[in-house]
Amino acid sequence: MVLNQEKMKKTYLILFSLMVLGIGNVFGQRPQSQYDKEKLESARVAFITNRLDLKPEQAEKFWPEFNKFSEEKNNLMDQLSQLNRASDGTISEGEASKMLDQKFALQQKILDREKAFMGEITKIIRPTQAIKLSSVNREFTRHVYRMNQKRNKD
Repeated sequence: MVLNQEKMKKTYLILFSLMVLGIGNVFGQRPQSQYDKEKLESARVAFITNRLDLKPEQAEKFWPEFNKFSEEKNNLMDQLSQLNRASDGTISEGEASKMLDQKFALQQKILDREKAFMGEITKIIRPTQAIKLSSVNREFTRHVYRMNQKRNKD
């Protein structure tokens, strides 16, 4: 069984490496603001699946939930960004107060959604895997960012 897990990890690592190389080539061939979203998402799936050591039956149930959560969170984060941009101009004290209330309401929605997601996801994956998810996701983003920066220097 241990040998089988090691083979799986090596397979994921090889798959991830190939995808990352593909992403690097995509970044290098297109203007800086464009990338191949499909390859990026495939690499994210491989990276997170490997780092969380998801079993196939876990991954099958995990990814639809994770993708749904990510989309909802991204929408809320976009709303928060729009609110922050709107506050850059000259605004009255009343408008600023209203914007603060909106900001905290959006942040609370994000927190509530994350709590609900963790409740749902821990029915699929172990709590130890769930607790690692945020840091593994950030690690992937940093890895891709650094790779892109390195390619842009070359």
